[in-house]
Amino acid sequence: MQTTPGPSAPVAALVLAAGGGRRLGGRPKALIRYDGRPLVEHAVAVVRAGGCTDVTVVLGAEREKVRATAHLPGCRLVANPDWAGGMGSSLRAGLAALAPGASAVLVMLVDTPGVTPAAVARLLAAHRAGADLAAAAYGGRRGHPVLIGARHFAEAARGATGDAGARALLTAHADAITLVECADIAVPDDLDTPADLARWSAG
Repeated sequence: MQTTPGPSAPVAALVLAAGGGRRLGGRPKALIRYDGRPLVEHAVAVVRAGGCTDVTVVLGAEREKVRATAHLPGCRLVANPDWAGGMGSSLRAGLAALAPGASAVLVMLVDTPGVTPAAVARLLAAHRAGADLAAAAYGGRRGHPVLIGARHFAEAARGATGDAGARALLTAHADAITLVECADIAVPDDLDTPADLARWSAG
């Protein structure tokens, strides 16, 4: 009989970094420079500092260049050839590649540089306290990152189409989501346009 790992099992991190950065001039988001290094390196450092030791990174646009350029030691690198179809395919690819035994996965978007290790740590603490679905909240509004318990992995993959990511799962179980307020320690804004990049670069 197969059992679902409990909250004491490790939480894996899944960094979705496949986007092509169409509105950023076609540069892959993984390689956009932030704070002196590629965004994908920054995202991996954040989830590790927040408490995730097992990290899977999904790559898509110019993935060979990302592999050659970004320093990602110890990460499980997953290629998503269907990345142009939207975030859903990257979530499916990442979930399929996770090592067995994790009690949950923390899904981190590469283009949210304002997410901090402290926010990641709060989500992990909520899971250890019993939360099976959790999301960072900002002023009470659900944002990123999100945490998905192992028993929801299959449903999350089935609902991950287009750019929806985990939205179908979170909508179906809205009443079961633990919102973890992070507005005091993180910023939810993503980095999509040259104006966003200029704002983040200016600090």
